[in-house]
Amino acid sequence: MTVRTLFPTHLYEASLADAALVDDLDASVRALAEEDMAGRRWSKEHGYRGYTSYASLNDLPLRDPVFADLKRVLDRHVAKFAAACGMELAGRKLKLDSLWVNLLKPGGGHSGHLHPHSVVSGTVYVAVPEGAGGIRFEDPRLPMLMAAPTRPGTFETVAPEPGTLLLWESWLRHEVMPHAGKGERISVSFNYRW
Repeated sequence: MTVRTLFPTHLYEASLADAALVDDLDASVRALAEEDMAGRRWSKEHGYRGYTSYASLNDLPLRDPVFADLKRVLDRHVAKFAAACGMELAGRKLKLDSLWVNLLKPGGGHSGHLHPHSVVSGTVYVAVPEGAGGIRFEDPRLPMLMAAPTRPGTFETVAPEPGTLLLWESWLRHEVMPHAGKGERISVSFNYRW
């Protein structure tokens, strides 16, 4: 008898290994949270506990050199991840489509979602206070399991540290667990398209 694993779900995890870049990102995100009134307004109107530039700024790598530096790092990691996933890109590269910052206050979280119209999505963690809540990924087979008994591994939670980079295919459903710590949880999220 043989039991094989088919159709694995890949999660790429790396460290930026650049404390200066993480510190610069921290300063830039905090400055944006103070200055971006449209983002603050959108966050308040949509019940986001804290600040996100998701709906207000779409040019961060052009606006601030620290995000341009981050983009160069991300491009290399995304290329490695695409190769590890066996993506056949027909001689093209995946391109950064969107990049936004998140400053989550205690009590905040983000319900389950995916990132349509993208190939690879990810997050770089900048500040992760104790108890901040990790990112939880859902087994993509869950909607099809119907009457199957429960099994371990239906959800996997990753507790990142400052400087952690996570990449996943954009169809993978995920959520940000509630922030039960003190201080602000800061991250930079992004999508790549083909």
